[in-house]
This record gives sequence, structure tokens and C-alpha cells, in this order.
Amino acid sequence: MARGGSKQIKNKNLVKINNKPLIYYTIKECLRSNLIDETWVSSDDENILKFSKKIGANIIKRPKKFSRDNTSSESSWIHAIKYLKKNDINFEIVVAPQVTSPKRPKNIFDRAIKYFQKKKFDSLMSVSEINPPNMWVKIKNSDKLKIKIHNFYKRRQFFNKTFNENGSFYIFKASKFLKFKNRLFKRIGTYEIDKKFSFEIDDLDDLKIIKKIFNL
Repeated sequence: MARGGSKQIKNKNLVKINNKPLIYYTIKECLRSNLIDETWVSSDDENILKFSKKIGANIIKRPKKFSRDNTSSESSWIHAIKYLKKNDINFEIVVAPQVTSPKRPKNIFDRAIKYFQKKKFDSLMSVSEINPPNMWVKIKNSDKLKIKIHNFYKRRQFFNKTFNENGSFYIFKASKFLKFKNRLFKRIGTYEIDKKFSFEIDDLDDLKIIKKIFNL
């Protein structure tokens, strides 16, 4: 899914990283997969659709009502799945990568799909291990803070492993997704990827960092 508008970075999905548009990396990773039968890009933006088709993806023109700032990924995925079903394209497993996470391990989708099928999950999210945080929250109508999560008194090795839902990709069963209208449902699995592959582009600082990561 690749919406045309972006508040933080203008035309974010087409911004250049190593002389290629951001969306290029996600499309190419899908096209390289041996287990993904078809790659579809849904967007309201003609330039995104034109570029996506040029490099081998199928395209869906997304209505503006599914392309607003407050539009959830779920509503866009529902529109795309219903569009494909209506056009007699039959499938059950959906791989839903986020364009804003362009750096991924090699053959990641094939490995994750095999794991998804082997474990008989209904939905799956990519995750990365993180250090247990010291998290503080501001008390409403006050300048005071209170601790929400802390690891003051334990070394890291004494904590259970902690993971972050990094948003790189999701896998789910289409029929159940249409029922629950949520990316994570029923038997939920996780697929761990290294922290360096979990970085997501939200603003200009993120963009600078991801360009550095690509050159590592």
C-alpha cells in the first residue's frame, strides 16, 4: 500500500534512496520471492502507480476515501482484497509489507511464509528484539512524571526477551482478515529480524539514517 500524500516528507514513497525510489525496494523484494504469486500496489497517486507498473507490479487505483491522513492500513487492505476477489483473483495468504521499511534480509518473505505455514498461524508480524525500556509518562494536567515500565534493578540478562512490532511486514489469511478487520487476529505469530532491518522512515531524520544504513 502506497499512499501519495505525506505530512513529514513530500512524496515519501518516491523519495530517492541510492538513486531509486523508496517503493522500489519493497516491490523488488516481493518480485524476487518464489512463494509470492502476484505483487500488487494500491495507491491514489498516479506517479506511484506508473512507476510500480513499470518495474513489474500490478496496480490498483485506490479511492481517495482510503487515502486520507487518518486512513488505517486495514481499510486500504480490505479495499484491495475485495477488489482482487471481485476480479476473480483467488488467494488466501496475504503478505503486507510496509514501504517505509525498505531494508530487509535476503529472501525474507519466502522464509517468513514458510514459517507462517509450518506453524499454522492466522496472522504474523515482523519483530525485533529491544532492550527493556525505562518508560515514563506525564500525568495529565501536571508537570509530574510517573514510571510506567522500568528496568532499574535488573540486568538485561534477567529479563524475558522483549520485542518491538517493527512494521516491516505482516502476513495474514485473507478470509479471516475480512472477518476481523485487523492485521493481527486469532493465532498470532512473530518473525524476528535483526534490528538493522527494522528501521522505519517517518520523518527527515529517519530518511538520513536509512540512507546511512543502505551504505553499511
